[in-house]
Amino acid sequence: MTENLERDLIEIIATDRLDRPISSMSGKLKRTKSKLAKAIEMKPGDSFDGDRVYSRVELLDNMKARGMRKGIDTFKDLHPRYGAILEGLIAEQRVTSEAHLYFGMKDNCRITADDYLGVMTGLGFTETTSRKLYPELMDISRNLARKRDEKERSILIYSTI
Repeated sequence: MTENLERDLIEIIATDRLDRPISSMSGKLKRTKSKLAKAIEMKPGDSFDGDRVYSRVELLDNMKARGMRKGIDTFKDLHPRYGAILEGLIAEQRVTSEAHLYFGMKDNCRITADDYLGVMTGLGFTETTSRKLYPELMDISRNLARKRDEKERSILIYSTI
């Protein structure tokens, strides 16, 4: 059991360390993509047909559920007495219980390149691609780790109310 547990924890740590740079890049890409799209000067009904790209802006009307706050406010307007009771129930503090798995590496111990490559191939990268990406991802991961100065990390494994 101890050997399997060690192996599983190494896989969690390798996955976590790869997640950091990829998540960071993903967040930057999403923000950049949104900013670029909003900067395009087109309005609903406009279209563009270039040499290599095309685009159009369509206005879509979708049915969306009323937001929670809006629903509560409407309920309070319709039923003031019960609305006050509902607000009280919502405002009540609840005790929650959470279990976190804390993990980290012992001093002077390292996760091997093979450990990282195993996680990357498990994500669907070919071995060749994994080997090419590995050095860059590790550089970014180390830089992010230095900025945060974290020795120990944690993952929420369950929560109850």
